[in-house]
Amino acid sequence: DIYFSNDQDKFTVDESLENLVYKAVRGALEFEEVDFDCEVSVTFIDNEGIRSLNNEYRNKDSATDVLSFPMYAFTEDDMPDTDFSVELGDIVLSLERAAEQAEEFGHSYEREVAFLTVHSVLHLLGYDHELSEEDDLDMRERQRKIMERINILR
Repeated sequence: DIYFSNDQDKFTVDESLENLVYKAVRGALEFEEVDFDCEVSVTFIDNEGIRSLNNEYRNKDSATDVLSFPMYAFTEDDMPDTDFSVELGDIVLSLERAAEQAEEFGHSYEREVAFLTVHSVLHLLGYDHELSEEDDLDMRERQRKIMERINILR
């Protein structure tokens, strides 16, 4: 299940956008062979809102594209009980930053939103590209394969 919240008014959040995010979440979970019921919360926000959260939770006073708030570390000591639906965590996505980056990188807004969603789901599953160059390369490869798998390339 995905629970959506829209805390911005600069970009339209409609069924099409929610379906895109659902496709990206599901694609990432299937690629990672997650075989238990799970829940994800997705909040759409603007640059001002994500800057505030980034400052509060990461001590970085700047707008970022997406923040991930995992419920589990997915380590031996911190695994969810999969007998029930598992709340994986929260994704906070700046639609404003996604639009800026899409233009900057020369691809569609939809591709950027899907990519940021995939990126965030991997964080919810315990991946962290900031730990090492090897972890960064691993996460980039996973993202690329997931985007290919869900057929969102441009």
